[in-house]
Amino acid sequence: MWFYVGLALFFLYLPVLILVVLSFNASRLNVNWTGFTFSWYAELWRDRDIMLAARNSLLVAFVSTAISTVLGTTLALGLYYRRDILNRIVDGLIYVPLVVPETVMGISLLAFYTKMGLGLGLTSVILAHVVFCIPFVTLIVQARLAGLDYHILEAAMDLGATELRALLQVMLPLTVPGIVAGGLLAFTLSLDDFIVTFFTAGPGATTLPIYIYSMVKLGVSPKVNALSTIMLAITAITVITVVFLLRTGSNGRKAHEKAQSSSVTGLPFT
Repeated sequence: MWFYVGLALFFLYLPVLILVVLSFNASRLNVNWTGFTFSWYAELWRDRDIMLAARNSLLVAFVSTAISTVLGTTLALGLYYRRDILNRIVDGLIYVPLVVPETVMGISLLAFYTKMGLGLGLTSVILAHVVFCIPFVTLIVQARLAGLDYHILEAAMDLGATELRALLQVMLPLTVPGIVAGGLLAFTLSLDDFIVTFFTAGPGATTLPIYIYSMVKLGVSPKVNALSTIMLAITAITVITVVFLLRTGSNGRKAHEKAQSSSVTGLPFT
C-alpha cells in the first residue's frame, strides 16, 4: 500500500523537484549539471521587465484579494443567516464559477468587457480575478461558519442584540480564521492565474504567469526555472498557512464558542 502511495507522490513531485534543482544550475542549458549558483536569482532582480510583471501581479493579487474577501465573507454571512429557498438557490450558484472552465470564463469576460466598452488593462484583470475568487472565499468562510453553533447568534438576539450587531460582534470574530484562510487562498489563485488573465489583460498589464509563458516560448532557461521556483515557494507557504489556520480554527472552535457563550451577556447590546 505504502509503495503505491510513494510511487504516486514520486511522479507527482518529481517535475517540481527537477524544476527547483535546475534553477540552481550554473549552466544555461537544462541538460547537464555544471555547478551550484544563485546567479539566476540575482539576475531576476536586475531584469526590469520581470520586476514590472511582479509589481503588476502583486497589485492585482492584493486588490482582488481585498475585494473578493469582503464580498465573499459578506455573502457567506448572509447565506448563514438566511435559511430559506433563496439561500439554497444562491448557494448552488456559488459553485458555477468553480466548475466552469477557465477558458470559457476568460472568453465570456472578454466579451462582456468588449460589450461594455471597458478597455483591457490592470482594472479588467482585477475585476476578472474578483469574479473567480469570490466563490473560493465564500466556501471557506461557509465551512468555518458551518462548524459554529447557530444558537450563539440566537442567544445574542434574545439578549437584545440586533441581527446586524449579533453578526458583527458575535459571529464575525469567530470566523476570522476562515476569513484569513479564504483571503490567502484568493491571493494565491490570483497570483498564479494565467488563463483568465491571458484573455482579460491588455498592453501594460503583463503579470508573472503571462511573462513566464512568453519566456518559455523562446526556450526554458534557468531564469525561468528560478522565477517559477519563487512563485512555487510563495504558493506553498500560502497553502500551508491556509491549512494551518483552518485546522487551528477547527481545533479551537469549542473553546471559542464556550468563551463567547459565557460572555455574551456582557456585550453592550442595549
